[in-house]
Amino acid sequence: MKNKLPYVKEYRDLLAYKKTLELAEIVFQETKSFPKEEVFSLTNQLRRSSRSIGVQIAESWGKRLYVKHFISKLTDAISELYETEHWLDIAYNCKYINIKTRNELSEKCKEIGRLLGGMISKADLFCEKTGGQIKEKLSEYF
Repeated sequence: MKNKLPYVKEYRDLLAYKKTLELAEIVFQETKSFPKEEVFSLTNQLRRSSRSIGVQIAESWGKRLYVKHFISKLTDAISELYETEHWLDIAYNCKYINIKTRNELSEKCKEIGRLLGGMISKADLFCEKTGGQIKEKLSEYF
């Protein structure tokens, strides 16, 4: 399937996706120092939600045949972004991260949110408006 953005060949080329990988890596590194009793709660939740943002972007790429499906997955990414920010607030309130780290991660989240908002507002540039390219899309995998 051809999108209307020649510089974007796959979801890995998207700046929003690249930024989510950075965020997830920083979250992973920061959570290594969380107390052991948080492993199955805060640590797990924060890692999962930060990683899920990129997953939703990747899934949106697979939904590009239809604009509404594409946008739906991007809004799921935004939901995961908000969840990540919530867990960061909890981590800060528990004094597991300092204010500087909290603010830096919050800025990364806001940047990703702006990128996702831009993708949603320009969804037609990423998507085919009809399902006519299904065979071509499927041929990438079969």
